[in-house]
Amino acid sequence: MRYSFPKIVELLASGEGLVLATVVETEGSTPQVAGASAVFSAAGLAAGTVGGGVLEARTQAIAGIALQDGRSRLLRFRLDAHPADKEGAICGGRASVLVEPLAGGRAKVFGEVSKALRAGAPGVLASFVVRVEGDEVDVRREWLPDGTVAKGSPIAAAGLTKDAAHAALDSGRPLVHRLEKDLIFLEPVRPLPRLVIAGAGHVGRALAHLARLLDFHVTVIDDRTEFANRDNVPDADALVAGDFGAALLGIPDSPENYFVVVTRGHERDAEALRACLGRPAAYVGMIGSRSKVETMRREFLDKGWATAEEWDRVRAPIGLEIGSKTVEEIAVSIAAELVLVRSGRRMESAI
Repeated sequence: MRYSFPKIVELLASGEGLVLATVVETEGSTPQVAGASAVFSAAGLAAGTVGGGVLEARTQAIAGIALQDGRSRLLRFRLDAHPADKEGAICGGRASVLVEPLAGGRAKVFGEVSKALRAGAPGVLASFVVRVEGDEVDVRREWLPDGTVAKGSPIAAAGLTKDAAHAALDSGRPLVHRLEKDLIFLEPVRPLPRLVIAGAGHVGRALAHLARLLDFHVTVIDDRTEFANRDNVPDADALVAGDFGAALLGIPDSPENYFVVVTRGHERDAEALRACLGRPAAYVGMIGSRSKVETMRREFLDKGWATAEEWDRVRAPIGLEIGSKTVEEIAVSIAAELVLVRSGRRMESAI
């Protein structure tokens, strides 16, 4: 099941026969945060989650009704049932969930979002939620490339400023812009961070599998065509067969790049690592024993391939120390370190 919003967008772009449910606001303890999304079809949950349990069951029930009558709703759930109530939620908080059937052209905007993400362009999905009657609402969505609010657009006319849109994009957090009776929900949407794995052997293949589940866009490189192929690495979003150095240098620079070097030998590790250093990146890691890492460090510094500062950015030996022995455990230790770094970057951007 695909959970991240950039991946969910791919499904939403098809539109027909789907209902999108989005947590707009929360108060107190809730099973999910604002921005959590789920997609429902006539068969039930198709992707994502709004928190599971009672909240998701109730949302799914309303989604089924919305699929039939074509009406959008803004639902408010109280999650403070008594512990003795086996059917209620006892988180203690409250959540507002927007439920919208995607039909009659409503999915068009998600095609715009999907196109932008494929091009690596961030933006803000703005949902203008207009009250109709009771919990029924009218939803008008606009894609704001790079947080830009177009003059004369319905959302601009409603009072949304570029400062509010940019605040959502800069913070990385969904924001609610309140109007007198209505609201505008702002969801920052960024392309998935790119994980580039140099080496399609056992560790590279296992890591590609985990990383895709963890919402990285995964590129795997190997100089052997019998390894850099879909049969060997089915979970890669992109596969490159070619020399490590040239292939890595061909990856567009981005501060959201994560480089993992797990080739089959010292010479190729060095080739790959040289192509990663001195470039903007969130993470650079290389597999190897402590003695191997120290030997390579001396080589890189002596030959001028890296400065001491550049080398100190390399996470080597790679991965968190969890006592890993097997291929799968090594992949888990690397994946955990990637998530740790990514989470730290998100926290920094939100401050």
